Amino acid sequence: MPISSEQASIRFGCGLSPELPAQTADDLLAGLNEPDGIAERFPIESFSVYAQNLEAAARLRHEIKTAKKQGKTKRAIAARDEIAAMRKTLASQSHGWYANTLLRWSWTEVPLRERLAMFWADHFTAKGKNPIIMPATFPYIEESIRPNVNRRFGDLLVAAVTHPLMLHFLDQSYSVGPGSAAAARSERLGGLNENLAREVLELHTLGVNGPYTQGDVRQLAELFTGLSYKTDGTFTFRKGFAEPGAETVLGVSYGEGKTGIEPVVDALHDIAVHPVTAKHIAWKLAVHFVSDDPDQALVDHVAERFVETDGDLLEVYAALLDHPASWAEGTGNVKPPFDLIASSCRAIAVKPKVMQNLEPREIRRALLRPLAEMGQPLMNPGGPDGWAEEDEAWITPQGLSARLRWAMSAPSVLRPKLPEPSAFVDTALGPLATEPVRFAARAAESRSDAIGLVLSSPAFQRR
Repeated sequence: MPISSEQASIRFGCGLSPELPAQTADDLLAGLNEPDGIAERFPIESFSVYAQNLEAAARLRHEIKTAKKQGKTKRAIAARDEIAAMRKTLASQSHGWYANTLLRWSWTEVPLRERLAMFWADHFTAKGKNPIIMPATFPYIEESIRPNVNRRFGDLLVAAVTHPLMLHFLDQSYSVGPGSAAAARSERLGGLNENLAREVLELHTLGVNGPYTQGDVRQLAELFTGLSYKTDGTFTFRKGFAEPGAETVLGVSYGEGKTGIEPVVDALHDIAVHPVTAKHIAWKLAVHFVSDDPDQALVDHVAERFVETDGDLLEVYAALLDHPASWAEGTGNVKPPFDLIASSCRAIAVKPKVMQNLEPREIRRALLRPLAEMGQPLMNPGGPDGWAEEDEAWITPQGLSARLRWAMSAPSVLRPKLPEPSAFVDTALGPLATEPVRFAARAAESRSDAIGLVLSSPAFQRR
C-alpha cells in the first residue's frame, strides 16, 4: 500500500505545515542523521548549566540556617527573598523553554526527532520535587535524552538512569548499602532504597511482567548504591555509600574486582539488550506511534530488529516504519494535549517572534492553563510511569471541553493574522480532509471560528 508523505508526517512527524514540505518515511528516518539545527535555533539550557541554580539555592539555604543561629533575622529574610525571586525567575525560564519546544515542533525539518525526544522523555520520566529543581525537566531532556535518540538503547538508558535529575526524582542519593562504610558509621542513614532499581526493571527495560524477582531488584539496588550528585548538580559516585562486593542481577555477577560506576554501566548495557527488553520497547513504540492495541506481528518485527542490532535505535525505528501494520487505514491514536497544541502551532505556522514575545499572562492563558485543563500539566506527570498512552485517558468530558475551548480561542493569540480557512483545511489535514470539515470552515462566522473548527475536527485530533 503506497503511503503518502502527508500520512507519514501526521503519524510519525509533528503534523503538516504550510511552510515546510511533508516527508516520506524515508525522509523522516534520514533526518535523524542530520545535525540538530532546530535545537540551536530555539535553545534550551542544558542541565549542567541549569545546575548552577541548585548550587546557589543550597548556598542561600545554608546562609539562612547560619543567620538564624546567629540571630541575624534580616539577613535570613533577605536570603529567603532571594530564593523566592530565583523560583519566580526559573519558572519564567521554564515557560520560555516550553515556548521554544513548541517552536521546534512548528519549524523543524526533522520532525521525527521531536516526537522521539518527547517519547523517550516520557519513558524515562524524571522531574524535580522542590521549586528550585522542578523546572529542570527541560534541561534534563536536552542533556540526557535528545542527544541519544539516534544511538543504541543502552547508551540512552545509561544517560537517563545516571542523570542527576533521575537520581533526585527516585531518591537514589539517600540509598545506602547495608554493608557500606557509611552504614557502619551511622545508623541514622536511610538504608537501601529500591526505587531506581525497580523502575529500571519494571518501566525502563523488562516491563512489569519481566523475568526478574524481588531478589534481582534488591541486588540491582545494592549495585546502584553510591550513585549520587553534588550540590552543583554534577554526578558523583560516593564510594562510602556503595555496597561492597559483587551483586547478581538476572543471573550475572557485577562488581567483582571493579569499583565505581563501571559495574553499573555494565549491568545497564546487559539489561538493555535483553530479549524481553526488546519486546517491551517494541511494544511501547508501537502503542505510542500506531495503536493502543498494536498488531502483534508489528511488535515482533520491531523486537527482532532490536535484538539483531543490540538495540540500535535507528534500526529499531526503521523496523517500525517499514512494517505494513504501522500504516493501517484510518486515523490512529488520539493526540495527547501537548502534541495537539504543538501540531496546531505547526499547522498555523506560528511565528517565532510572536511566540517569544508573549506576555507571561498570555503564556498562562493560551499555553499553560489549557494544557493542564486537558489533563497534561506541563512536565508534571503523576508518577515515574509518565503519561497514559490510552486514548480513553484523553477523551474525557473535561478534556474534550478544554480541547474545543483552546482550538477556538488560542490560535488567534499565537498567530494574529490567521490563514484563509479553505486553504487551511488542506494545510492542516491533507488527505484526511473531509467535505463536512470543508463545509464547516466555509460556513463559519469568523476566520477564528473556522480555524478552531478544523483543529477541533476528529481528523486533526488523531494521527
